[in-house]
Amino acid sequence: MTPPDPINRAMTAGQWGLLLVLSVLWGGSFFFNGLGLRAFPPLTLVLLRVGLAAVILWAVIRAAGVAMPRDRASWLAFSGMGLLNNVVPFGLIVWGQTHIASGLASILNATAPLFTVIVAHLLTGDEKMTGGRLAGVLLGLAGVAVMIGPTALAGLGLDVAAQGACLAAALSYAFAGVFGRRFRRIGIAPLATATGQVTASTIMLVPLVALVDQPWTLAAPPATAWAAIVGLAALSTALAYAIYFRLLATAGATNLLLVTFLLPVSAILLGWLVLGERLDAGHFAGMALIGAGLVAIDGRLAARLRSPPP
Repeated sequence: MTPPDPINRAMTAGQWGLLLVLSVLWGGSFFFNGLGLRAFPPLTLVLLRVGLAAVILWAVIRAAGVAMPRDRASWLAFSGMGLLNNVVPFGLIVWGQTHIASGLASILNATAPLFTVIVAHLLTGDEKMTGGRLAGVLLGLAGVAVMIGPTALAGLGLDVAAQGACLAAALSYAFAGVFGRRFRRIGIAPLATATGQVTASTIMLVPLVALVDQPWTLAAPPATAWAAIVGLAALSTALAYAIYFRLLATAGATNLLLVTFLLPVSAILLGWLVLGERLDAGHFAGMALIGAGLVAIDGRLAARLRSPPP
């Protein structure tokens, strides 16, 4: 994740097309998780995702001639980014999907920009809260409350805990967004950052998976589960990062926030069409409130409404 770009560039048709592709790739990760969880435990699924993505990205940077840092400070930074941006959120989301639908998990994940506004206000000097952003946070939190619903008052069951795990993952992404600001300052190429963080994530997960899941004791997974892993690693991680960094360079970080509006749509459609999942009216109402909150945080629609016609 990257600090917001202060310039709101108008995107071309090609950039909008890439943004739509990116939303399908990232929204598809919830679908691939749903398939993979039928055969793999959560931590093993996450390890396979980041490990295969690391192999693919190392091949890409070698082919592109991108230099990887070798100093200890850079790899400590990669480890921190991998923990906040991969290990913790991927693990929480995948565990959450063992109890709730992939569409609902994607909606809760869409709260990441709401948490980012709060975390950036507390931990940075140049991204302070504004009135529009505060309104957006309040709308988004209202959306979360609507989605979780009155079941939270009846005791913390597994469904509520799973929703809480997805919200905690979104909070981890927010901290990763602030933490990731350092890579631009120290001059590490974005593709090198992506490769370094998934590599560090793989190294951290290997002993944890060996201790908790002991994957060598599992039954042989079916071909569909392996196909889901390949989709997660190659499409939702490696290819998605490549598109993300291309858009970051050409359209700006602010425009990239728009992808958050589209993620739940693709995840819900895939979950409905392939996995047979269902969401109730409260989930869609919550998604609408979160979307309104993101519009308020983005601020461009309000600015256009306030500006006089030419």
